[in-house]
Amino acid sequence: MVPGSGLLGPARAAIIIAVIHTRSLASASLLAATALVLTACGGGQPPASPAAGTEVTATVARGGEGPAFTYDPTLVPAGATVTVTSAEQDGSTVTTLRVSGLVPNRTYGAHAHTQPCTAAAGADAGPHYQFSEDPVTPSVDPSYANPMNEIWLDVTTDANGAGESTSTDPWVFPDDRRAESVVLHEEPTATHAGHAGTAGGRPGCTTVDF
Repeated sequence: MVPGSGLLGPARAAIIIAVIHTRSLASASLLAATALVLTACGGGQPPASPAAGTEVTATVARGGEGPAFTYDPTLVPAGATVTVTSAEQDGSTVTTLRVSGLVPNRTYGAHAHTQPCTAAAGADAGPHYQFSEDPVTPSVDPSYANPMNEIWLDVTTDANGAGESTSTDPWVFPDDRRAESVVLHEEPTATHAGHAGTAGGRPGCTTVDF
């Protein structure tokens, strides 16, 4: 995967990212709710490190913190919103992605990744989370890089830049190996051998308490 470019957004611009996570659809018990605001540097000046995203951290409902970053405001514009919900029920994991304020009439790749987001680069979120891990890296074999073994959330926006997608996977996370983030990619996810799971650069990333 190609890391996203640096954030050079306008002064006082903001992207709001919300993360909501439940582990039981039956009980619908709220385990985490995060509201994260990413702001560009003030005074019309670029960030000190052009290669880094911009971060603001908010407290989640059950304690702790969850950062989110935008690396390319032309693809994840100021004022965009992203909501991720994930729940486990009857041996399956259901994850929903809702977006607004993105580029209209565009398909973004989106996947759960193994590591939290960082300010340095989208690549720091690591590879896609795979329930059955491919022994070969990078994983581009459709036997492993597929929407039943990974969480794929490709979303196509409407004329207003809003969209929604849902992934249902026939497994639940082991307690000691869970996904840590959702990354928005610049292209739809490829499915053919040698390229399966690839989706171009990473313009946005939000840490998720799966």
